[in-house]
Amino acid sequence: MRFGSMFKRLPPHAAWLWLSALVILLDQLSKWFAGQNLPLHEPVALLPLLNLTLMHNEGAAFSLLADAGGWQRWLFASFAILVTLVLSLWLLRLESGEHFTAAGLALLIGGAIGNLIDRLSTGRVVDFIDVYYGQWHWPAFNIADSAITLGVALLLIETLRAGRHAA
Repeated sequence: MRFGSMFKRLPPHAAWLWLSALVILLDQLSKWFAGQNLPLHEPVALLPLLNLTLMHNEGAAFSLLADAGGWQRWLFASFAILVTLVLSLWLLRLESGEHFTAAGLALLIGGAIGNLIDRLSTGRVVDFIDVYYGQWHWPAFNIADSAITLGVALLLIETLRAGRHAA
C-alpha cells in the first residue's frame, strides 16, 4: 500500500483533526509557560482589561464542584473522554461540505483533550487568562476553554444557517 493511498480512505473531515492537535499543543505550551513564569494568584497586567493570573481549578466551568473532595476529577475526566469520543465520531461522519461544523467539532475536541490532560495529570486545570472591568473579573480561563467556546459558537452559527436555509 502506498503512503498517499492510506489518506484517501480517511473520512473527508478527518483532516480537521490537525486543528484539534494545534489547540492541544498551544494549550499545553501556554499552561506550561504560565506555570513557569506567573506567580500563583498574583495578576500580571498585560493590557487594559486583561491580566495573566495563574489559577488552578479543581472543578468544572466557573469552578463548579471545586470543593467536592476529589471525586469530581474522575467525573469530569470521564465526561471529557465520553464527549471527545462522541464528537470524534460525529466529525468522522460529516458530509464533505460541512466545514463550519467540522471546524467547530475539531475545536471542541482539542479543548476537551487539553483540559483532560491537566485533569488526569494533576487533578486540576490550569487557568491564567483574566479578563476584567473595574473590580469585576470574568472567571479565569485558558486556551482550551477558548477553543471550546469558539467551537460552540461555530456550531450555533451553522445551526442557525441551516435553519434559515431550511425555511
